[in-house]
Amino acid sequence: MTTTTRLLARRRFLPLFITQLLNAFNDNLYKNAMVLFVVYAIYDTPEGETFFSGLATGLFVLPFVVLSAMAGQLADMRDKTTIIRWVKFCEILIMLTGATGLALAWTGSASHWVSIPLMFAALLAMGVHSTFFGPIKYAILPQHLEKDEVLAGTGLVEAGTYVAILAGMILGGWLKVEWAALITIVTAVIGYLVCLSIPRAPAMSTDEKVDWNIVRSSMALMRYSFAHKELRYTVLAISFFWTVAAILSVQFIPLAKNVLRADKEVASIMLVAFSAGIAIGSASINHLLKGAVSARYSSISVLAMGVFLVGFYIAVKLWPAAPDAPLLNVPEFLAHPMAPVLMAVLLLISVAGGMFVVPLYAFLTTKVDASQASRSVAANNLISSLFMVVGALVAALLGLVGIPLAEQLLISLVFCAASAWLGYILYQHEKAGGGAD
Repeated sequence: MTTTTRLLARRRFLPLFITQLLNAFNDNLYKNAMVLFVVYAIYDTPEGETFFSGLATGLFVLPFVVLSAMAGQLADMRDKTTIIRWVKFCEILIMLTGATGLALAWTGSASHWVSIPLMFAALLAMGVHSTFFGPIKYAILPQHLEKDEVLAGTGLVEAGTYVAILAGMILGGWLKVEWAALITIVTAVIGYLVCLSIPRAPAMSTDEKVDWNIVRSSMALMRYSFAHKELRYTVLAISFFWTVAAILSVQFIPLAKNVLRADKEVASIMLVAFSAGIAIGSASINHLLKGAVSARYSSISVLAMGVFLVGFYIAVKLWPAAPDAPLLNVPEFLAHPMAPVLMAVLLLISVAGGMFVVPLYAFLTTKVDASQASRSVAANNLISSLFMVVGALVAALLGLVGIPLAEQLLISLVFCAASAWLGYILYQHEKAGGGAD
């Protein structure tokens, strides 16, 4: 029995794994159903659609910037399982709010000035929910797993997350919006019930005092992350990677509608391919590294990602322009001779991304003292989120100033190059023996 399959049979891992899987599924079912419905049913210009998609991404990520420091402190200074249970209970209330907004928009019984703010409020609250859950899902692993199980556990969490994202995106694109609203509530309830089986994870820090000053604690967290060399390079490399992901996720839906002339189910399939690739890459890198926590393949993985991005851009440019043609459905899209090439390149982009990012997440919890593991993840969440907000805003603004959607893809190459450089430095430092600056 492999380490991976053995972990899935253990109570010290399985309930956490399922809780995180349901969390990622619900986030993406709600966000995808909301964005696809608004883009295809309410807005009718590429600029407005890209701006809405960017604003939705920015709102979801914003709480990570503001509250990550507090979340990291709480996760190190309090029982992590208790925090999970409170967070999952709040998710039920959040999904009730979001489902109400979706239902009002679907029935047309309230103006968009009521339904869309309700949807955005739930999206922002889900960002807060994920901010407090985020540091725990990785930092709890060293408490429940053996040292040689942490990379396998991290890979499973990451792969499971993207399988769940994939499922959420599929259903968000294919389900009628009223069914999506109902399922988000049911999933939140199931997630809460499952989390009750997660074993206790007592505080790892003897410091009982939480700094509730958001600005001061955030600055302290950033100083902490940059004081440790491996953590500094790891956080920055992950942050540049997620900037690329943020830019691409903002662009996919308007790109599918306005350049490929495809319907929302096709847009959903594109997002699914991206998520499936990250899941495949997450599992593949664990096999290559054989359980070791190493940045050995980081640079080559993200450089490959950049090459595949160029391939995706070329495939989009070769797609015949048909601005007045009716939107392609899934069979019509898949029958197009360029569709297999476009989808294959998109899948390869995300496979390379998954191989890049998974070992770096394992760095966050294994290269620092156990009492600071949650804060190292929180530091990464804070800084990555700052980068993602910038990436989402850049993507939104590029559309507003008239940069064509296909050309917007190329801005991601700059961030791929930065991640590759940081991954190389991190591996050189790893080979030299590590240690703080």
